[in-house]
Amino acid sequence: MTRAEIVVDLAAIRHNVRLLRELVGTTMITVVKADAYGHGMVEVARAARDAGAEWLAVATLDEARALRAGGDTGPVLTWLTVPGERYDDVVRAGIDLTAYSVAELDEIAAADAGVPARVQLKVDTGLGRGGAIRADWERFFARARAGEEAGAWTVTGIWSHLACADEPDHPANDAQQAAFDDALALAAAAGLRPALRHLANSAAAILRPGARYDAVRVGLASYGLDPAPSVEHGTDLRPAMTVRAELALVKHLAAGDSVSYGHTWTAAAPTTIGLVPAGYAEGVPVAGSGRLEVAVDGTRRPLRGRVCMDQVLVDLGGDEPPAGTDVVLFGPPGEGRATAQDWAEACGTISYEIVTRVGGRMPRRHVDPDRDPDRDPDHDLDPESDRDDDRGPR
Repeated sequence: MTRAEIVVDLAAIRHNVRLLRELVGTTMITVVKADAYGHGMVEVARAARDAGAEWLAVATLDEARALRAGGDTGPVLTWLTVPGERYDDVVRAGIDLTAYSVAELDEIAAADAGVPARVQLKVDTGLGRGGAIRADWERFFARARAGEEAGAWTVTGIWSHLACADEPDHPANDAQQAAFDDALALAAAAGLRPALRHLANSAAAILRPGARYDAVRVGLASYGLDPAPSVEHGTDLRPAMTVRAELALVKHLAAGDSVSYGHTWTAAAPTTIGLVPAGYAEGVPVAGSGRLEVAVDGTRRPLRGRVCMDQVLVDLGGDEPPAGTDVVLFGPPGEGRATAQDWAEACGTISYEIVTRVGGRMPRRHVDPDRDPDRDPDHDLDPESDRDDDRGPR
C-alpha cells in the first residue's frame, strides 16, 4: 500500500523541453537546481537531454557534482558559490563556473585543477541579486580577459537575470535588457568573445523573443508550470508532478463537531470527513489550512481545519468512500484535480514554492508513459511497480 507519494511523468518533461526548444529557436539550458524543482534531478536531467536540451544548469557545486555522479557528461552551468569553495574537481569535470566578482575570479584562478576552468560572467542588470554591479564591469571584464590570456580559464558565457519577466509590460524588462546590451559591449571592448549570451528565464523565453540571445535558461516551464499565469500565451505546457495519497480513515461528523487543532472549523451540518496521511512534514502548507482543495476519487473536496504535521482532513460532504480511496493533492488539470498553481494562489505564494517544498517522508516515483504505454501515471499507485526512487524519507 502507498501512504503518500510523488509521481513524476518524464514524458511530460520531454514534451515541455522539446516544445520550448522549438519555440525559442536557440540553445536550451534546462534548469535542474533544487532537485529539479522537486522532480528528481538525475532523472529529469536525462529526460531533458533526450528532448534536446544542450545544457543543464544548477545553483550549487554539489548539485553539479551530483549530475556528473549520475552519469551526465554534457555542458553544465553552476552559479552560486561562497568564499572558500573547492573548485578543483568541478573544473576537472568540465563544469562551467559563474563568477560574480573579481575576487571570485581570483579564487577560481587559485584552484589547483591542472586544466583551465570554464567560466561564465554574471552581471547585475537590475535584479539586485548575484552578479557584478555596473560600476565594476570594466574592471571585472579586464580581469576576466587577463585570466584568459594567462591560460587560467576560458570565458564561455556572459549572463544576467530578469526581475519582472512574468510582467511583460513592466519597464524593468526594457531597462535590464538595455543594461545587458551595455555589458556585452563592454565585454567585447575588453576582448571577450563568449559563445553564450543569455538573459531569458522561463517567462522571458516564452514572452520576450528579443531576450533570447544565444540561449535561454528554462526552469519552471520545463516542469509544465506556467511562469506567467496572469498572461495569456497559449503554450501547451504539461505539469509533470502529481502528489497523491490514499484515504486512511473516513468518519461521520454531527452538526457542531469541530476538527483539528484550535477547532478552527466546525461542521454546520452532518457530514463525513476523510483522513489523508500527509501534512506539513510532507510539504502541505499550513497557510493552506481551510483553503486548499484535493481530489478524492476524482471529486474536488475542501480541506477542513488546520494542516497537521502528518495529516489533513478533507470534507467528503456525506459520501463514504472506503479507506484506501485515491486522493490527489495536486497534479495536472482534469478529473477534479487541484493544480500546483491552485495551491499557490490559495496560499498566497508561487507554484515554484509548492513543488520544491513537497516531499518529506513521501517517496518519489518516475513514470514514463511514452516508453511504457500500458502504465497510466494517473492511476498507477502500485508501490512495487518500476519504482525509480524508493529512498523513503528525503
